[in-house]
Amino acid sequence: MNQLPVRQDGVRGPRINDGELVAVSVAGQIAHPVGRESPYRIGYDGVPRVLPGTGGIALNKRIGDLCVGLAGDHIEPGVALHNNSREVIGPRDGPNNALLTYACVGNVAKVTSGPCTGKTGMVTGKHGGVNHVLIDFPADVLMTLQIGDRMQIVSHGLGMRLTDHPHVDVLNCSPRLLRRWGVVEQDGRLLVPVTHLVPARIMGSGLGKNTAWRGDYDIQLADARLRARYRLGSLRFGDMVAIIDSDTRRGPLYRGAYVTIGVIVHGDSTVAGHGPGVTALLTGPASALRPFRQAQANLANIFGIRRAVPPQERRTLSERDRRKRCVLRDPPPRLAFDAGRASMDE
Repeated sequence: MNQLPVRQDGVRGPRINDGELVAVSVAGQIAHPVGRESPYRIGYDGVPRVLPGTGGIALNKRIGDLCVGLAGDHIEPGVALHNNSREVIGPRDGPNNALLTYACVGNVAKVTSGPCTGKTGMVTGKHGGVNHVLIDFPADVLMTLQIGDRMQIVSHGLGMRLTDHPHVDVLNCSPRLLRRWGVVEQDGRLLVPVTHLVPARIMGSGLGKNTAWRGDYDIQLADARLRARYRLGSLRFGDMVAIIDSDTRRGPLYRGAYVTIGVIVHGDSTVAGHGPGVTALLTGPASALRPFRQAQANLANIFGIRRAVPPQERRTLSERDRRKRCVLRDPPPRLAFDAGRASMDE
């Protein structure tokens, strides 16, 4: 695992306003998947599909696993957390808005009810729209957790600044992650390990939102040529990725000479404008923030939770289905009749 260099003052990596940060406990419960009126999702290829989606506990998909080509739509690895509580003041969804805002990638989550009480996991991202906070747990814990089990997160990172790099904004990132990530200061810039470079022109759902603190925005994979050029078929849950020409300080938008670096939080989708989701962590001008490729730049490896699977290019679900349909649409073999007996004319 690539660790940050230790400076002479004993601090790893970029200096932060550590003494100003406030740790706050926030909580939620495991969210049940929610079905729509129709079970079908209409893909950008015009094909209706019935697939598992968001919510619940993904028992066999965690950070470090491939997230493209799954028989699923917006699959959330591990546990999807939501706060369904109500308060006497504020909006109806105020407690969940606070959970979404306060939780930072790398924060520790502890189970506070049910058979896994006392077990700990880690925040791996946020999924906008459904407004879930995503938590990774070991496989044996995932198998034992129950829908509705409550968890408490020690939120630490909201308000973090890089004191020597004022032009780089920090979003959704815990000090714990920043210290382990492998970020290096060189010639006044931050060099940040990522697995993939993503052009902002293929970013989709999430554009137009007025905040990047409560969710993600999606990488569209429908263009096979661009997908192959940038190796996006090999994306994994938990990969750190750099979106080139993207500025998310006030919400995601296209801006030349800017970079947004984030983490892959959910899987691919066949729905137009959607794809693997990215929760933003760092954003700033390219002159101050420079990504460099490192295959091990995945949350699973960064925290030593498990070994991420090797990157492997995979076709999207719609592309695989299209090839199958092409085979089925080939003209059927011609029937030849000989002496009253039908045979297949090859």
